[in-house]
Amino acid sequence: MSKDPTVVSAGELTSDAKLMTAVRRRARMSDVAEAAGVSTTTVSLVLNDKAGSSIPDVTKERVFEASRALGYRTNAVARNLRRQSSETIGLISDTIASTPYGGLMVRGADQVAAAAGMTLMIINTERDPDVEARAIDSLLARQVDGLIYATMWHQIVDPPAELREIPSVLLDARSEGSVDSWVVPDEELGGYTATSHLIEYGHRRIGYIHEENYYPAQPERFAGHRRALKEHGIEFIPELVAVDMNDPFGGTAAAARLLALPQPPTAIQCYTDRMAMGAYRAIRRAGLSIPQDISVIGFDNQDQIAPWLDPPLTTIQLPHEAMGRWAVEHLLRVLSGETEGPRQQRLECPLVVRDSVAPPRNGAEKPPRPSQGTT
Repeated sequence: MSKDPTVVSAGELTSDAKLMTAVRRRARMSDVAEAAGVSTTTVSLVLNDKAGSSIPDVTKERVFEASRALGYRTNAVARNLRRQSSETIGLISDTIASTPYGGLMVRGADQVAAAAGMTLMIINTERDPDVEARAIDSLLARQVDGLIYATMWHQIVDPPAELREIPSVLLDARSEGSVDSWVVPDEELGGYTATSHLIEYGHRRIGYIHEENYYPAQPERFAGHRRALKEHGIEFIPELVAVDMNDPFGGTAAAARLLALPQPPTAIQCYTDRMAMGAYRAIRRAGLSIPQDISVIGFDNQDQIAPWLDPPLTTIQLPHEAMGRWAVEHLLRVLSGETEGPRQQRLECPLVVRDSVAPPRNGAEKPPRPSQGTT
């Protein structure tokens, strides 16, 4: 029987903070780094005996001296002291426990954890740095075997140094460099898949709408769109790109501008399903029908939007559940000794075919309905 994931509220962490003071309050890796005048990464490499010859002996000695003076225990020592697994994995999130996407990531993670006889303990921080710090302390005090650091959407983060004290993985987030393990969607491939699907139906003049704010997904999905056009010998036309807010209002405004062009597109590719919802409104206001007059494709496969639009929206699925599974599977491989060192993974975003894409009216024959990665 699957164990239910344990969810700890932010309020409960107050007592845990007291527990830390009484039971586990000790120097952090960041304290050692400050005392030794080095980075937390250097402290981690030295104390976990992974520094090799790249770090001078004098620097190593400063780290050891600071560690001894502050009474800092490395994770290897802590593991030797407890000698047994807690059979618990901690999951720290910003807001994913309260979002539909987060539910899928938690479900995927919990399924793998439960199958391995482990419990998933979840703490939602609501992006509060103080709550996050207490959450990490609380989970380390409970001697969890591994940590998952999850975000609501794909972003680049600077994870707390304490995550490196035990096996950890970033979920739907990634860090710069190669120190951390992480798993994110392959946004570029998703953008490529969406544009390629429209091209397969005969579209050559494809509008693209995306949001005005920067997130890693934005340039990567757009890069996939550009790559698909190039590979199929289709000229990229800047006027077919419209930028606005990432919501239905922004989608409506962006699509309306594309439809007002002297030669409007025969299909519109949307950065998200939310923008696609707005594009539907702009198309209807223009007296056009979907997909007879113009095709629309989205991204996210948001279950409260895509299946309920009229017609149901063809879109790209974000692999939230698969990412949750990968995160726990990676931790289990590390804990068993099967995997050493950090691993980075981008997971495919499958195409979900519904009814919003058809050949343009100028005559291309409709190709066979794709069978791979569809619902």
